[in-house]
Amino acid sequence: MAKKLTTSGVTHAHNYADQSRHDAAVRFEPGEITALVREIRSPLRVLQAPSTGRKGVQRIPGPESDGGGHGDARLVGVLPALYPEWLGSRQFCRTHHVRFPYLVGEMSTGIATTKMVQTLASAGLMGLFGAGGLREQVLRGSVEQLALTLRGRGNWGVNLIHSPNEPASEVRTARLLVELNVPVVSMSAYLDLTPAVVLCMARGLCTDGTGRVRRARRVLAKVSRPETAERFMSPPPAPLLRQLVADGELCAEEAALAARIPIAQDITVEADSGGHTDNRSLAVMLPAIRTLRDRVAGSVRVGAAGGLGTPAAVAAAFALGADYVLTGSVNQAAIESGMSEVGRHMLVQADITDTAMAPSADMFEMGVRVQVLRRGTMFAGRSALLHELYQTYESLEDIPAHRRTQIEKQIFAAPLETVWAQTSRFWADRDPDQLALADRNAKHRMALVFRWYLGMSSRWAIAGDPDRRADYQIWCGPAMGAFNRWAEGSFLAAPENRGVVQIALNLLEGAAVITRAHQGRVCGLPVAARGFHFAPRRLSETGAAR
Repeated sequence: MAKKLTTSGVTHAHNYADQSRHDAAVRFEPGEITALVREIRSPLRVLQAPSTGRKGVQRIPGPESDGGGHGDARLVGVLPALYPEWLGSRQFCRTHHVRFPYLVGEMSTGIATTKMVQTLASAGLMGLFGAGGLREQVLRGSVEQLALTLRGRGNWGVNLIHSPNEPASEVRTARLLVELNVPVVSMSAYLDLTPAVVLCMARGLCTDGTGRVRRARRVLAKVSRPETAERFMSPPPAPLLRQLVADGELCAEEAALAARIPIAQDITVEADSGGHTDNRSLAVMLPAIRTLRDRVAGSVRVGAAGGLGTPAAVAAAFALGADYVLTGSVNQAAIESGMSEVGRHMLVQADITDTAMAPSADMFEMGVRVQVLRRGTMFAGRSALLHELYQTYESLEDIPAHRRTQIEKQIFAAPLETVWAQTSRFWADRDPDQLALADRNAKHRMALVFRWYLGMSSRWAIAGDPDRRADYQIWCGPAMGAFNRWAEGSFLAAPENRGVVQIALNLLEGAAVITRAHQGRVCGLPVAARGFHFAPRRLSETGAAR
C-alpha cells in the first residue's frame, strides 16, 4: 500500500511538473495570446523573439530569470493581474466600505427600493434609496427599515433631490436623513446650493484628536455642469451658514467647521442618462470636471454616470479617470426594482434609440426636461403638449374648447374639474401654500393640474396600471438599449434573471477583461477582437473578485 501511494505521488509530481512547463511556455499565436490575456487574474510576461520580432506572452509564476524558460525571447513588459475592484479608486472603496468602485443610483419614487439597497449592501456593493417624490411618511418608514436592517454597515445611502417648488419639503427630508443617521446622502438635480444641502453636510461636524474635521455623514453630488460641480467642491457659502445658524439648524461650531471643507467628498458626473439629464457626453464632461477638481479641491473624488450599460462603457469611464461608476437605467429592469413587472418588460424590449425628452414633473414651470422611454408609451408626446399649452395660455379657462376636450379625453381620461379636485386633496396634505398660490395665480393652478398628469404617469408605471399603459412615464437613457443588446442570448436576457448584483458583477468583470485587452494591445500584442468582448455569465459574489 505504501509503495503504491509513493508511486502515485511520484506520477502526480511528474504530471504537475509537465503541466507547469506547459503553462510557462511562451505563446506567440494570436488566438493563444488572446485567451491568456483574457485570464485577468493571471499575471503575464510580454516577450519578444529577436529573430522574428513577434511578441508573445508567458504565465507568471514561471522561471524567475529573464533569460531562463523562454529561450532567447526578450522581456519587454509585464501584464499584472487585474481585479474588477482595482479599476477605480481604492480610497473610494475604503471610505464607503465597499469591495468595488461601483454604485447603483437613486432612482426616484422608490424605484431604487429598500430591497435593492439591502441586496447590494450584503454583496459588498452600495445602493442609494430613491427618496425623490415619496410622501414623507413613506420615506420615513423606508429609511427606518434600512437603518434597522443595515445597522453597523456604512455602504448604503439615500437620495436628497432638489425640489425648487417645495423648499420646505426638501428641508424636512434633509432633517429626516440627519435624524436617522443615514451614512451617505446623494444629492441630485441641483443647479445651486440650498439650505437643505448645507444642513445635511454640516450637521454633526466635529474634529478628531489631530484637529481634522470629521463628518457625521458622507455626501455625494450628482452634477452635469462644471459650475454646479464647483459649488459642491467648495465649502458652503457664508450667507447660507449664517442663515442656518440663525434658524437654529446648525451651531456656530458646526458652521465654522463646514467653512473649512468641501460640501461633497464625491462628485458624480452625470452624462446622457435617464431622468434629469443635460444629454452631454461623458468623454467631454468627465475630463473637464476632473481638471476643475484639480484646481478647486484635490481631495474630492470624481465618478461617472450616464450611458453605462455595457462593460465597454464602464471600461471607458475608468479609462477616462473615473474614481467610481454609477449605473441607473439598467437597474430599473432588475428584479429588486420598484418598477412594475409590465414596466420592467417594456425596459427589457428597449433599444438604443427608444428614448425621448419630456417635461419634468418637479420642474415643469422651469422647462426642465427628463429622458424617458418612448417605445410602448405615449407619455413623451402627451406631456410635451401640456407644456406647450402652459407656455401659450395664462389659465385653464383660456385654453380653446377643442384643446380642453382633447386633454380630458385623450390625456387625463377625466374632466378637468375631477383632476383639480384630486390635485387639491394632494396639496392640502403635502403643502397647502401651493393651493393658496393657485387661488391667487391662475397660471400656477394650470401648472398644478398639468403636473398631476406628469406625477401620476410615473406612479401608473410603478403600479403597472393596465388602463394607463399608454401614459407610463419610465425614466430611461440609451444605456438600457445598449445593455439589452449586450445581454441578448445570455442568461441576463430574461427579466427574471436580472438581479442588481449579477448586473454589477458582470459589468465590472467585463470592464476588467476589456481593460486587460487594451493593456495587451498597448504592449504590442496581437489581441483579437474577441478579447474586447465579454458575454454575461453567472458570477458568484466571491468568484468575480479576489
